[in-house]
Amino acid sequence: MKKVITLIVLCLIATACKTDQKENNQDEVVNTSEDENDGFTLLEGNFIYYADAAVFQTPTSLFGVVMNEKSQELVNMAKPLKKQDTDMVKARVKGLIEKKPEGEEGWDFRINIKKIISVEALPAKENEVITLEKQ
Repeated sequence: MKKVITLIVLCLIATACKTDQKENNQDEVVNTSEDENDGFTLLEGNFIYYADAAVFQTPTSLFGVVMNEKSQELVNMAKPLKKQDTDMVKARVKGLIEKKPEGEEGWDFRINIKKIISVEALPAKENEVITLEKQ
């Protein structure tokens, strides 16, 4: 189980590595006409929940996900769209980007989801995962 989680995390890191991470993550903001003044950041990317941990991947960054009522709702919305537990879904959410507290493990930034805008399955080609089976 730990090997599978480690493999997933390594794949996410390899596909999203970028050395010039911007601390304020302004490159992640997507312009939208609805609720522009609500103070939340609109993110669009891939979401995965596996073994009590969730990650949100945008084209330039990785975020840990604060597990709350809205993130659990996102997990439940994603379940029917996944063929395997390790599949990702494409999601569009609004939330607060927070810096990770000192001494805590995880990604440098995390998102506290406040609103789910859309969730859809990824095309099969984008959701290719290598699986290891015992023989």
